[in-house]
Amino acid sequence: MTRSSSVWNTAPTSAPAQRKGRYVAGSAAHPAKMHPGIATHAIRTYTRPGDLVLDPMCGIGTTLVEALHLGRNALGVEYEPQWATLASLNARTAAQESGTGTGIVRCGDARRLTNLTPAAMRGEVDLVVTSPPYGPSVHGQVRSSRETGEPGVVKKDFRYGHDRANLAHVSTAHLLEAFTTILAQCRTMLRLGGMAVVTTRPWRERGELIDLPSAVLAAGKAAGLVPAERCVALLAGIRDGRLVTRPSFFQMKNVRDARRQGIPLSVVQHEDVLIFTKLGSSSTGKVRHRPEPDTHGRYCARREAR
Repeated sequence: MTRSSSVWNTAPTSAPAQRKGRYVAGSAAHPAKMHPGIATHAIRTYTRPGDLVLDPMCGIGTTLVEALHLGRNALGVEYEPQWATLASLNARTAAQESGTGTGIVRCGDARRLTNLTPAAMRGEVDLVVTSPPYGPSVHGQVRSSRETGEPGVVKKDFRYGHDRANLAHVSTAHLLEAFTTILAQCRTMLRLGGMAVVTTRPWRERGELIDLPSAVLAAGKAAGLVPAERCVALLAGIRDGRLVTRPSFFQMKNVRDARRQGIPLSVVQHEDVLIFTKLGSSSTGKVRHRPEPDTHGRYCARREAR
């Protein structure tokens, strides 16, 4: 594995600010939305206009929306019908606004990815961008007493549906087994030299650290993907050389509660980004880079593995 110290500056503005005006009503209620800046950075870095981007657990379709606005084609699968419908609406809106690219959303279990998606797209995907469901403690929004008319604050939009087959409800061990299957399906969908970007983060469960990034790295290897890079995507802004943190109310509460119990917990201000590639007999495994300007005029490495 080629180790990288790359830090992605993906949150110059907050995630809600990045979503404003680009997603249909109801999208904000999803409990674990992909950060738009992370999806955008991955798509800019590892694809070119006209390429095909896949998210096998697409939620409200963030990966698809950002791909379409960048002139790529997009394919998504979502397990819960409610979110699949919203993802389809978001993708349709983005395609109309961008005027380029097509977006397809299918509803179903990503472990059956190759059966759910068009056969013509098998082996044609240039980039997979996704994130497994994890850590309900880091999800959700707050409603204040001013909104509810009740004392204190109330957490909302932090749970998935009640279908117990949803991977958001299973144990960590079961989740990793299922996610390995999903990544193996993604490998089938990828072209040779195609990339898979998985964002994740550790969390604590009853005080115990769940090192999901390392577990996902092992899952990718078990699925037949080859680790290529490990990066950090910021969830905080940068101003005058310093981080501008944006923790949620409940993130701060969890940290304070843990520290009172002697647990050295800190607010997480980044996502681990694990990048894999699909190699094969006709692939040399060599990766060439050329610079591409980002939205701020700076240059980032762009992979070419054709």
